[in-house]
Amino acid sequence: MKRFLPPILTIFALVALNVLLPRVMNPYYFQVLMLIGINVVLAVSLNLVNGFTGQFSIGHAGFMAVGAYASAMFTLKIGAPFAASLTGVPLPVAQGIALLMALVAGGLLAAGAGWLVGLPSLRLRGDYLAIVTLGFGEIIRVVILNVNAIGGARGLPGIPPYATFFWVFGVVAIVIGLARNLAHSTHGRALFAIRDDEIAAEALGVDTTKYKVLAFVLGAFFAGVAGGLFAHFLSYLNPSSFTFIKSIEVIAMVVLGGMGSISGSVMAAIVLTLLPEVLRSVKDFRMVIYALMLIVLMITRPQGLMGTRELDLGALFGRKKAKVVS
Repeated sequence: MKRFLPPILTIFALVALNVLLPRVMNPYYFQVLMLIGINVVLAVSLNLVNGFTGQFSIGHAGFMAVGAYASAMFTLKIGAPFAASLTGVPLPVAQGIALLMALVAGGLLAAGAGWLVGLPSLRLRGDYLAIVTLGFGEIIRVVILNVNAIGGARGLPGIPPYATFFWVFGVVAIVIGLARNLAHSTHGRALFAIRDDEIAAEALGVDTTKYKVLAFVLGAFFAGVAGGLFAHFLSYLNPSSFTFIKSIEVIAMVVLGGMGSISGSVMAAIVLTLLPEVLRSVKDFRMVIYALMLIVLMITRPQGLMGTRELDLGALFGRKKAKVVS
């Protein structure tokens, strides 16, 4: 019963908040809250690559773009007509089914792109891998700009707004749960071994290429899912949302939170999404203050907010405290 209690409580809480928050919360604050959820998914997914395996990918916005456009086109061509055909099903349920199919389609296509990039390039390390992933992100953006079937430089409007609070933060809960379970599994220990010393891990029989590709594909899949949520929340996509700067923002969340710390990625995603909004009152100096705060924080705490530690939420449900993975 203790094992099933947290998921059941989480589902009930998400359903209740999904009904309540849009009615009582200021639309602007609600939009920021939804963007926080999407950024949490992006940060945790990139942490699987940069934090867990010690690689350095700076093309995460490319995988997000693949998932966003793939899921949006799926909904426009298949999902929305399918939801409309379910006459005997309540509208939120029909839309939820269509969104789920679109998120899976976008995530799988992004995972496929991650596999195509990761399989040949993850034999590289450090700066070389960063350059490859940077090139991939730019290739995706330029391709989107020049394909009129998906809107090109004009963008893609008219995407059904199916991404509700329930779906965004439901995905957040799933991603955090999967990342936490992976960190405390045999596969997670293999990933951390690769991060700490790849040569020693190979000597001990760890298939380093296999595990690095696995982390890369998982990270790309959830980046694609985050892109799908982004598309179905804003109802409009533009290639300018997936530039190199977006990848840098997600990297900043991972580094600021602590490389390998899931709790740190969540905290940093919240902080770095809220800071630009909080600083809007200072207008022209907003991004200058934002950058200075990041510099000061990284000088005073280079290991990030959490380092390699995790918050122990399991104790709330009577579970034994897990050991910190370092």
